[in-house]
Amino acid sequence: MIASALSMLAAFQLAAGVLSVRDAHHTTRVPLVSTPSGPMVSTDALARALPLVTRRESPSLYSVEAFGTTLSLEVGAPTVRVGDQDVRPLAAAPEVRDGTLFVPLQLVSEVFPLVVPNTRWDPDAAQLVIFGDAFPNAGSTRAASAARAVATQDAPRPARIAPRDDSRLPPVPAKHNRRTVIVDAGHGGVDNGMSGPLGGGPRIYEKDITLAVAMKLGKELESRGVDVVYTRTTDTLIALDDRGRIANRADGDLFISIHVNAANPNWKDPGGSRGFETYFLSEAKTEDARRVEHMENESVRFEDVAPVERNDPLSFILSDMQQNEHLRESSQLAALIQERLGKMHPGPSRGVKQAGFRVLVTAYMPAVLVEIGFGTNPREAAYLSSPDKQSALADAIADAAMDYLGGYERRVSGSGAGPHR
Repeated sequence: MIASALSMLAAFQLAAGVLSVRDAHHTTRVPLVSTPSGPMVSTDALARALPLVTRRESPSLYSVEAFGTTLSLEVGAPTVRVGDQDVRPLAAAPEVRDGTLFVPLQLVSEVFPLVVPNTRWDPDAAQLVIFGDAFPNAGSTRAASAARAVATQDAPRPARIAPRDDSRLPPVPAKHNRRTVIVDAGHGGVDNGMSGPLGGGPRIYEKDITLAVAMKLGKELESRGVDVVYTRTTDTLIALDDRGRIANRADGDLFISIHVNAANPNWKDPGGSRGFETYFLSEAKTEDARRVEHMENESVRFEDVAPVERNDPLSFILSDMQQNEHLRESSQLAALIQERLGKMHPGPSRGVKQAGFRVLVTAYMPAVLVEIGFGTNPREAAYLSSPDKQSALADAIADAAMDYLGGYERRVSGSGAGPHR
C-alpha cells in the first residue's frame, strides 16, 4: 500500500512537470518541459542541482560532463555517446530552445545511473539520488557550476577520463595532534538495512539504530580527548566505497562501522537468534560469516555498482590483505570490542569473525564492523531501541577503542606514530 502510494506520488510529480534531485543535504526540484516525445529537462536547470557542465562543441553537437563522465549529444539525434565508443539510445532527440539544451528525462532516469558515478534513480520517489553532497561548498560551487554551464564553443574540451572527484566528500577536519577515530553508521537514506523484529513488535530499521549508536559513540570518544569523524550524521545514503575514502582523507587511526544483525529465515528459530559479533577484513571462513558479508555488501544495490563476485577486485584485495599490516591490528581491536561488549550486553558473544566487507576495503587503517545485536529478535530489538542501552553500547565500544589506542602507544613506546602509520 505504501509503495503504491509513493509510486502514485512520483507519477503525479512527473506529470506536474517536476524532477527531484536529492543529495546528502538538499532536494532540488528541477522543472520538466512537456513535449510530444515525452518530458524533457534543460541541462542548465540540472546544473543547479548537480555539478554538471554543458559545452557547445559545434552548431549541433554538445558535451555534458558530470562527475568526470562526458556524454556527447547531437541535436535531432536520439542517441548519446558515453566516452569515445559507447553509444546508447535515447527516448527522444535532444533539442535546443532559446539557446538552451534540453534532453529527455530518460537520460537522467536510465542513462545517468548506468554511466555517471555517484548517481542512482529512485523510481518510487521519481528522483535522482546523488551520493554524498553534490555541492559541498554550496555557494561558490553552485555559482561556478552555473557559470561554466554557459561555456562557449572555444572553451577547452573536458578530459575524457578524469581523476576521482573527492570534492563531494566532507571537508577534511583540522588535526589537533590527537588520535582520530572514524565512526561509521551503517546504511542510511533509501537503504534501510535490516528491519525487524520477527513475530511483531515496534518496527525498527537498522539505519536508525546504527546512526543513534554511532552519534553516541562519537560523543563519548570526543569526551575522552579523541577526534571523531563521522561518515554520516543524518539519514542519508553514503556509498560503501566513499566511507573508506572519508576515513583516509581524515587520516584516521581507527575505523569502526556499526551494524545490526538479522537472522537467517531458514534457521530453526530465527526469531530467537541473539548476540553480538565483531568482524575484521579478511576472507570469510564460515557459512554464517559469508551470510553476514553478503547481507551487508548488498547495500551496493542502491549504488548501481557491480555486485561482489568471487573473482572480482575485492577478492584480490582480500587475498593481498592477508599480508597487510592492518590485519593483526584489526583483529586485536575486534577482540577488545567483543571483550568490552561481553561485560554489559545481555546476548551471548558470537566471537571475533572475519569477512570481506566492502565498507572496510578502502579504509587503510585498523578497521572493524560491529554487529551490535539481532534486530530480528523482539527482545533484542527493544534493547537496541532503548536510548540508555544505546549509550551503554557506545560506552563499551569507546572503552575498547581507548584500550586499543593505549595498548598501541605502549607497543610503540610512545613514538607518536599512529596505529595505521
